[in-house]
Amino acid sequence: MTLEEALALCEATVRSSDPDRYFATLFAPSDKRPLLYALYAFNCEVARIADVAREPMVAEIRLQWWREALEGACEGHPRAHPASIGLAEIFACASPPRELFERLIDARAPKPASAPFADMEALDVYADASSASLMRIAAYILDLWAEADIPAREAGTAYGLVRVLRALPQCVARGRMPIPTDLIVAEGLSVADVFSARDFAALKRAIARVADVARTHLARARKMQFPREIRAAFLPASLVPAYLSQITRSSNPLRDRHDISQLHRQLILLRSALLGHL
Repeated sequence: MTLEEALALCEATVRSSDPDRYFATLFAPSDKRPLLYALYAFNCEVARIADVAREPMVAEIRLQWWREALEGACEGHPRAHPASIGLAEIFACASPPRELFERLIDARAPKPASAPFADMEALDVYADASSASLMRIAAYILDLWAEADIPAREAGTAYGLVRVLRALPQCVARGRMPIPTDLIVAEGLSVADVFSARDFAALKRAIARVADVARTHLARARKMQFPREIRAAFLPASLVPAYLSQITRSSNPLRDRHDISQLHRQLILLRSALLGHL
């Protein structure tokens, strides 16, 4: 497989699996887009492990495969996988910190089956390690790492929390409840109560508290300045308010699909790119 073929496959993966980041990348300089698509394709591969690996041991084996693939890519010896070949090109062209990739992989390590997050702090840490690490790497690829670190943490964590909320129906279908356990208990529920759909009103209040934390992170990011050159790395966070509006208005948070139309998504990203704010 040639580099060009691998990068084209990475782009196709992101277009089908991560449309938010796909469309945001269209606002990046043309020479940087293939590297960003390679990064996001790698994230897609790591993120889907939790979806396809039912057993923790299987998930850990697959994550270890990517840890070894990351090591090989850093050394210029990628495995025969499009995302791995793309990783090697990222390191050759941009030399981002390897530890950010390791944090991203480690964030996907198997967690307690039914209730993976004991409290809001644990969920916040997860969003930072996964989504914010990805945004920080993207900013590094766009050449302005120092200016982007803190705003990337805030914007990335906000977007990561929203991704968790949007995935709630799929998580519940797999027997997982990503809403922090302490928030559920504070509403007088147990995790079992949530799975049995005993009290949607109480569950929605717990979801609203996660949404408030996401809004706080986004508000902090909006107060910070970041150069135009790295705007494409931050653009997915501009979708946070629209997604939260859908999520908090949901009548059945365990079944409703929390999405926005492709046109609406593109208009939000375009407006954010043109105006230069989230």
